[in-house]
Amino acid sequence: MAAASAAAVFSYCKPSPFVGQFPSNFGKSVSPQIEISTQSYRITALFWGSKKSVKHQPVDSSLGDFTLTGSATQEAKENQARGNKVSVSIISSILEVSPHDWDSCTLDATGPEKFNPFLTHAFLSSLEETGCAVKETGWMPSHVVAKDESENILGVVPLYLKSHSYGEFVFDHSWADAYYSFGARYYPKFQCCVPFTPVTGPRILIRNTPFKDQVFDILVSSLMGLTAKSQVSSLHITFPSKDEWYKLKDKGFLQRMGMQYHWKNRNYKSFDEFLMDMKQSKRKNIRQERKKIPAQNLTMKRLRGYEIKANHWDSFYKFYRNTTDNKWGSPYLTRDFFHEMGSKMGDEVLLVVAEKGEELVAGALNLIGGDAIYGRLWGCHPQAYYPSLHFEACYYQAIEAAIELNLSTVEAGAQGEHKIQRGYLPVPTYSCHYFMDEGFKKALEEFLVRESNQVGVVMKLLHESGPFKEGIHQ
Repeated sequence: MAAASAAAVFSYCKPSPFVGQFPSNFGKSVSPQIEISTQSYRITALFWGSKKSVKHQPVDSSLGDFTLTGSATQEAKENQARGNKVSVSIISSILEVSPHDWDSCTLDATGPEKFNPFLTHAFLSSLEETGCAVKETGWMPSHVVAKDESENILGVVPLYLKSHSYGEFVFDHSWADAYYSFGARYYPKFQCCVPFTPVTGPRILIRNTPFKDQVFDILVSSLMGLTAKSQVSSLHITFPSKDEWYKLKDKGFLQRMGMQYHWKNRNYKSFDEFLMDMKQSKRKNIRQERKKIPAQNLTMKRLRGYEIKANHWDSFYKFYRNTTDNKWGSPYLTRDFFHEMGSKMGDEVLLVVAEKGEELVAGALNLIGGDAIYGRLWGCHPQAYYPSLHFEACYYQAIEAAIELNLSTVEAGAQGEHKIQRGYLPVPTYSCHYFMDEGFKKALEEFLVRESNQVGVVMKLLHESGPFKEGIHQ
């Protein structure tokens, strides 16, 4: 098996897949055959006929009880006296956890200064409640929760059982082909992530208690145990924090590295001050692009919270569909998602719109975190084309907003070398992968080392040839 695994992996894993594209059948419907209840968890066959006979075992919603060991601090001893047992279970919807409990885990995991809006109950529940990340779309919620003996939640993990690899932004389609080529199913798999969102942040969300390191270990062990008991191929943790990335390596996870393009705020007081750090040719190009906006009788507005009305979301959904229809083939998100998310998240939502007269003609969706603006989606009117409007709405307006709000970073989403000349430079992103098949794991590990080296070389070259003046380090 090990030899077959290696041959399959090296056959399918081409150089530099971190710049991979969506496949031609992106968004095509898949009909997974999965059964789930609150009491038991059974995975049945999905959509590939396996050359191997695989018997999927039912997994109870309980993932086990664990005992916390003692700590030297008095507070920890008092906590232990009240109860030192931790129970871990799997739930079929985030709605089984209160927003307060989930968000307390999120806030403790990130800290207020690094608050990540995508990890909130509001964002994740909006995806479930509006039919985006649900069983029928191949994203079966399978979140993991750790509680103490008093039913206090100590940690949560956003987890999904996947029947495909779409909406993840860490490309593993070739791995699925390789897995199948030597007679095994790649799907279903477990995916720990924020659906449709390539934003880095912690994935093991733990309350700040004296036992948080132990709870982390318990949750990771539970995830690995769940993968084994379910008899699925693998567990993938995508866009985790760098700290988690290193910790998970010690747990037996493979490490993968990719890159994105981010803008960094060097305490700029204005957009023009930022431009003065750019090379003369880049600065001139940006100014010329921005002049095209008023020349086309376009007006840009940045809307937050209550300023965003239902008609804005309806228009933005049309713009979003125009983008997906032309670029991807099928949308991930529903119209109701934008209304629900906007209603729940308030001022954490920043919608950039372009108007011509009184008509909305384009928009860019952003979320605001503790120290960053996260650019997510863009779209424009299907019957119109406005040169440079995409750059203005997605990049320059986000930079202006970050300067205005004194935020340190703009994360403008996945891929896009064209972002470099507009002030966005490459930064590393991370993912961790746990495979049940040791032969496949060993072969893939060698590939990932080569891939990470490639990413490092590319990032170095892009920084050296970057758009900023010599001595300006972003």
